Amino acid sequence: MSSIAVVLKLEITRLARREARSLTKSLHKASSQFRRDIAELKRQNAKARAEIIRLQRQVLKSGTATSAEAPAEKVRFTVASVKSQRRRLGLSAADFGTLIGVTGHTVYKWEHGASRPRSSQLAAFSALRGIGKREANTRLEQLRVKVPKGQKKTGRR
Repeated sequence: MSSIAVVLKLEITRLARREARSLTKSLHKASSQFRRDIAELKRQNAKARAEIIRLQRQVLKSGTATSAEAPAEKVRFTVASVKSQRRRLGLSAADFGTLIGVTGHTVYKWEHGASRPRSSQLAAFSALRGIGKREANTRLEQLRVKVPKGQKKTGRR
């Protein structure tokens, strides 16, 4: 009797595997299709990235990027340039710093070589290169007017 039980068990196992295989066949096909789709999307993504890099290099080589779009690393900074820029505009260190968005003490440190501007500050500094005294004073007045209501300007006593 035990041989009939073994044969019956083997047959039931074979039929169960066959049934499970037929039920999971559609899932296997869908999974394979998803893998192919993902691989194709990855290839398209890689091509798009390569095209973006190629176009960026082309734009940089052609020089069509404006100075405002140029990265701050490309801006040349020297101690003498800060001093001459500030003197050319006829501004105090505090006023010059206000235009850039820093304190007068920071401008003093730049002028004496104790520190260097951050990239965002360097971009603001380079933006001031193309303006004159009138434009600088106009911008300075606009910045002074923008004090929020409810807060008073406090001066040293």
